[in-house]
Amino acid sequence: MRMDKLTSRFQQALADAQSLAVGRDNNMLEPVHLMSALLEQQGGSTVPLLAQAGVNVPLLRQRVGEALAHLPAVKGQEGNINVSNDLTRLLNLTDKLAQQRGDAFVASELFVLAALDDKGAVGQALKASGATKQHLEAAIEKMRGGEKVENENAEDQRQALEKYTIDLTARAEKSKLWSVSCRVRPRTTRCSSASQAWVRLPSSRDWRSASSTAKCPRACATAACSRSIWARSSPARSSAASLKSA
Repeated sequence: MRMDKLTSRFQQALADAQSLAVGRDNNMLEPVHLMSALLEQQGGSTVPLLAQAGVNVPLLRQRVGEALAHLPAVKGQEGNINVSNDLTRLLNLTDKLAQQRGDAFVASELFVLAALDDKGAVGQALKASGATKQHLEAAIEKMRGGEKVENENAEDQRQALEKYTIDLTARAEKSKLWSVSCRVRPRTTRCSSASQAWVRLPSSRDWRSASSTAKCPRACATAACSRSIWARSSPARSSAASLKSA
């Protein structure tokens, strides 16, 4: 496999895996070194991908750590390290998966997919942590959004998109959106049948989360609206008073 055909994140993970092997006095670079590097990669896509696929990531880390502890340590090797046959085979399978998908560069998620079918320590750790091929492939498709890996920075671009955007559907599923029955806008208050909305009171820059129950200032289908509101962080003015003044 050509190193220049790997994404920058995958290249970084391989370098981290080699450093891990050298630090532990392992004379062979194994798949478990690479999986450990992917799990610990800052800002990488492996952990979010596994979580999306329903994998128990803490358990996987534990199993990978145990596999690392069982690798033989060779003192006095002076930094000499070789790529094991197992890792070479998995990297070739990863390359094949990338070609089948029409990718111009090989991304790290395909190594995880290739490792799942492996009978070695990494494959066993993934299966023990709840990984399945069906769920993992579905998570990969969702993460890619139907796109191919066209350049070496594809993984960084995906992570940047996730970092600077908000998935409102995912937040609603996790109950991170406040449930309200009214929307309050500066100098206007109107009811909405939407079960979820963001409520904002007039003229405020510094907001803090608060909860209030009050009668709806306009005629609602119900006698009262229980709403969660964004209240101004000023003790001199209550959220109820703000609501009436609107």
